[in-house]
Amino acid sequence: MTRIREATEADAAALAALRALFLTGHEADRAFADDVAAWIGEEGERRTTWLAERDGAVLGMASLFEYRRMPKPGLPGSRWGYVSNMFVREEARDAGVGAALLDAVIAAADERGYARLVLSPAERAIPFYERAGFVVPDGGAGTHRLLVRPARTAPGTIRA
Repeated sequence: MTRIREATEADAAALAALRALFLTGHEADRAFADDVAAWIGEEGERRTTWLAERDGAVLGMASLFEYRRMPKPGLPGSRWGYVSNMFVREEARDAGVGAALLDAVIAAADERGYARLVLSPAERAIPFYERAGFVVPDGGAGTHRLLVRPARTAPGTIRA
């Protein structure tokens, strides 16, 4: 069974290994793990990163960064999330790991009351995100792929 949990600074080596594998196809060295640990500390409370694990092995990761909109007169504050660093090891793909990570991200966004989630996926990942309710916004995003998942709101509720 896949376990999804929030990563901490103590998980820097695991996160670095996944990130390096995603970007270079190779494992991370100690210096890169140190860079990731510093990044985690700098990101603070506005970034949440999750790890997927099974039988003690780290299989994947996903991050969510919180953007806080500048206040508008007469309206409550608004926040939205940017999903990034979604990666699952090749040997664990098509086994529900990515879906479990994305479910954790969406659940956190819903719990936090985010107005929307935004991401910029690889072309091949678009159907995966569309199945989770992400859509291409009106007008597209120029030459960039941009998908948005509006918040789940009660009827009659408007989110800015």
